[in-house]
Amino acid sequence: MEFPAYWLRRPELLTDPQTLAAFDRLLDQALAHGPERPIGYRLDAPKWQFLCHAAERANLVLHGSGDPGIEQFEPRQPADSLEFSNRRAVFAATDGIWPIYYAVLDRERYPMMLCNACVRAFPATGERSDPHYFFSISDTALTQRPWRSGVVYLLPADSFEAQPPLMAGDARIQVAQAASPIAVTPVAKLMVDPSDFPFLKQIRGHDDEQLQVRIAADPAGFPWVEDRADLPG
Repeated sequence: MEFPAYWLRRPELLTDPQTLAAFDRLLDQALAHGPERPIGYRLDAPKWQFLCHAAERANLVLHGSGDPGIEQFEPRQPADSLEFSNRRAVFAATDGIWPIYYAVLDRERYPMMLCNACVRAFPATGERSDPHYFFSISDTALTQRPWRSGVVYLLPADSFEAQPPLMAGDARIQVAQAASPIAVTPVAKLMVDPSDFPFLKQIRGHDDEQLQVRIAADPAGFPWVEDRADLPG
């Protein structure tokens, strides 16, 4: 399945045995130490690759935040147009890049609307696609480069339900989102900076009013792409 050009394909992962073994050792140490102190990351591989490995290897989901002191995640009711996300729950990603986006956006200082996703395609024939991403924030915020340092929390996946797949032609589209109806205690955390987000320069800008109009007119039309090439990424 071919994705439109505005979807960003995940960069190639390092899969050599030495790197994977280093990821496994670090993850085992992090889970043994617990979330009281951040993971001491000293590997040469980018942090997003470690997080992708953690999400795929272990029974874990990931949540990005600007708050480094969360001891327990409580269910909350978001304002979201999608049925799965419009519920009282703890939300997390089954992907390692997507939560870094939430961790490094300073939404406390810069009000913004977000429009984003991480998806994988499972064609009726052939192999599944690599993860593809879309990231957009209010253009009024994007011009101010609203970045911050943040943290990605590793959460046990036991109480989480994966978002049901969507269909596009004969392909099944899996969104990398999961929801837990009950409170969740993190098992580890990793500090991240804007430089750890591999798509920082590819974040798009949108006009909030236009986005709301387009969502109301076509709720299933995600990602409601705008050509905002005049804005800095």
